[in-house]
Amino acid sequence: MSVVNKSVHPFDKSRLDALLNRRFFYAPAFEIYGGVAGLYDYGPPGSSLQANITAEWRKHFIIEDHMLELDTTIMTPAPVFETSGHVARFADWMVKDTKTGDVLRADHLVKSVLEARLAGDREARGLAAQPKDDEKDKKRKKKAKTVVVQLADELVKELESILAQLDNYSGPELGELCRKYEIRNPDTDNEVGEPQQFNLMFASSIGPTGQHPGGVEIRCPSYLRPETAQGHFLNFSRLLEFNNGRVPFASAQIGRSFRNEISPRAGLLRVREFTMGEIEHFVDPDDKSHEKFREVRDTVLSLLDRHVQVSGSTQVTQMTIGEAVDKGIVANETLGYFLVRINLFLIKIGINPKRLRFRQHMGNEMAHYATDCWDAEIENATGWTECVGCADRAAYDLSVHSARTGQPLVVRQALKEPIVTEKEVPEFNKKVLGKTYGRDAGLLQKAVGEMDESQLIRLKGELAQGSVYPPITRLHEIDGGSLYRQATISAEGKEFILTPDLLAIERKTFKQSIREFTPNVIEPSFGFGRILYTLLEHSFWCREQDIERGVLSLPPVVAPTKVLIVPLSAKEEFNPLVQEVSTKLRKAGIFSRVDDSNTSIGKRYARNDELGTPFGVTLDFASVQNRTMTLRERDTTDQLIGPIDDVITVLTELVQGTIDWPAACKRLPAYDGVQAID
Repeated sequence: MSVVNKSVHPFDKSRLDALLNRRFFYAPAFEIYGGVAGLYDYGPPGSSLQANITAEWRKHFIIEDHMLELDTTIMTPAPVFETSGHVARFADWMVKDTKTGDVLRADHLVKSVLEARLAGDREARGLAAQPKDDEKDKKRKKKAKTVVVQLADELVKELESILAQLDNYSGPELGELCRKYEIRNPDTDNEVGEPQQFNLMFASSIGPTGQHPGGVEIRCPSYLRPETAQGHFLNFSRLLEFNNGRVPFASAQIGRSFRNEISPRAGLLRVREFTMGEIEHFVDPDDKSHEKFREVRDTVLSLLDRHVQVSGSTQVTQMTIGEAVDKGIVANETLGYFLVRINLFLIKIGINPKRLRFRQHMGNEMAHYATDCWDAEIENATGWTECVGCADRAAYDLSVHSARTGQPLVVRQALKEPIVTEKEVPEFNKKVLGKTYGRDAGLLQKAVGEMDESQLIRLKGELAQGSVYPPITRLHEIDGGSLYRQATISAEGKEFILTPDLLAIERKTFKQSIREFTPNVIEPSFGFGRILYTLLEHSFWCREQDIERGVLSLPPVVAPTKVLIVPLSAKEEFNPLVQEVSTKLRKAGIFSRVDDSNTSIGKRYARNDELGTPFGVTLDFASVQNRTMTLRERDTTDQLIGPIDDVITVLTELVQGTIDWPAACKRLPAYDGVQAID
């Protein structure tokens, strides 16, 4: 089997971008109208690639872990996001060019400028050469210009420390960094103003404007959802019932989401409309263990925890997830289980494990609903990019929606053995209460009802003994001189006299057979556009002998086309054989394409190497005569030969992942380039 050197040529993003554009993986939306930043259309190979990624996601998560699948609406009434906190908090910090008014995202600006200064320092020290921009890049918005200047060692450490914990800075702190380090708009060299928050949700409305004849407004303010998660929480009661009232369980959804990014300039890495996959795993707050954790606890992950970042470092630690959970670095088993499953999924679809890490959120960047959060970050030409977030959302979402709507979003769980408790219970004589205090009766009941056990015991003793209870307790003579005990309490500025005939406090025994609780939620959230793009970067390389021949080494599981069928000739005698092979592949569930163009076989294969097609079969005159067929592997370009049905059997196993190419080489003989024909 041939050995391939995929790293002989350095990665060239401009070549990859040219390939993706030429082969229409994706392109700017509304391009003939000038386009809109942050919006992209997927072409045939890009659409198939994304569909294959999401199909594998469904198998890997929904099917393997028995999740409940949802498809909820995109349009969401404003009260939902007001309750969830998105209206108040779902925002990024932006700054404006003081002269042109251009808007930039504050943290991206700081990162770009400081990275450029460090790059200039490295070049001045002879540690790195500055790459040359090609003409295409010059037409684009430029990043911060790299100036070759050696910085003081102390300043280098300072800037590196800032970049290591950049996500932890607040808006005002980002503004201070801009002033302290004289950070300007790299496009104009103008100063920028103070950071301001910008809410990322797209506002919309449901229903027509105007009013009914009766004067009732029917237009409902709404938003395009920035995540699919709220649909899970609002349907929790139905999901719980579907799952027979039991937790833990998980729901999952693939759908479109929308974020009004401030200044999207990074292709698919930062867009305004995208496809997400989200899982909401509902779990008992008192037991966040996972039944499958034992199966994964020895899996080693690359972890960058919050303490390392806050110290100014980005040093990754290789650690088993079992050790990370035992040490409290990862909050619980369920969170740890999903980190491993995310890692396995990304590697399975072709992400380079050496360029994959899990970074823990620091205090200031933690979402308002999260108690712990880790991002699966994938390295690419722009740096490390968050592609998957995995958060412990605690009970936040269900609690706030329940409080807003009055609907109990809880689990009622029958206890194996009832819990018996005793506690003091206040009971009012309602007839005397109403006659004595009238409209203030409710206020008094509320004040006593909010007392804890110790306060009730104290009040009970005072009613029995007449001891002092704030503000005063008195003994009064009633009915001709007999003593009657009473206590006086205050509530909302009013005094209430309590007597034994008005209030009795008794100790009662309670038997609890049902436990009621609000479940916590562990949420893995996937951005498929970012995953798709980083996968394309990780898969791209150029042939050692010809840099112009680009290849996408996409794994068969996600490759848009699995097999290319190449008839050597366009003669009619080839048609039945081409049809037979196509039909058999289709029945095996393998997506194939026929390339019967009049170009050479080499060019036909080269075109499909660019599309990531992992295998190809060639039908020649010997195939017509002897019913043999050659099988080509994309990366090595090695070829095997055998009877058509044998080749299809091996090909089916290759595509399904049950064997690899070395195993296939043991099943079929190598093709030497010559077939015997009469």
